[in-house]
Amino acid sequence: MSTNPSMDPGIFAAGIRPQFDAFLDEHRAALHDCLDGLSEAEARAALVPSRTTLLGLVKHAAFVEKVWFDEAVTRRTRQEIGIPATPDESFILEPGDTIAGVQAAYREACSASRARTSAPGLDDLVTGNRRGPLPLRWVYLHMLRELAQHCGHADILREQVLAARRTG
Repeated sequence: MSTNPSMDPGIFAAGIRPQFDAFLDEHRAALHDCLDGLSEAEARAALVPSRTTLLGLVKHAAFVEKVWFDEAVTRRTRQEIGIPATPDESFILEPGDTIAGVQAAYREACSASRARTSAPGLDDLVTGNRRGPLPLRWVYLHMLRELAQHCGHADILREQVLAARRTG
């Protein structure tokens, strides 16, 4: 039997919600773990013209969790939550950002997201997003798309970092 929760045959009989949760958690873990075994310099390596770095991706993922599972669900403002005003700003690394600190913040954001979405159903509306009321199902699908995209970015950046070790 696979240890991958999204491949557990029992999850299919349990309904769609556990499937969404399993796939979200699988992508969350992949992003979190993309920093494992890297040095702080490798995690901060700027390998593309944008602000996208491995450390920045995980920091951005914590921001996204808070936008969709705090702001959208609780209706708290980004200022109240303590997150940047724009997605682009969420990639900015502060001098004190470390792998351990960013990973811990991401784990905390994911845990809070799970707690905030444990009671509402997939068809319940969340009303704190600028687009207007959206069903939680839409938010889950959006998050899956977002996390999958960033997992792909992380795979490529990590591959570049590890290749640089062999040639450096």
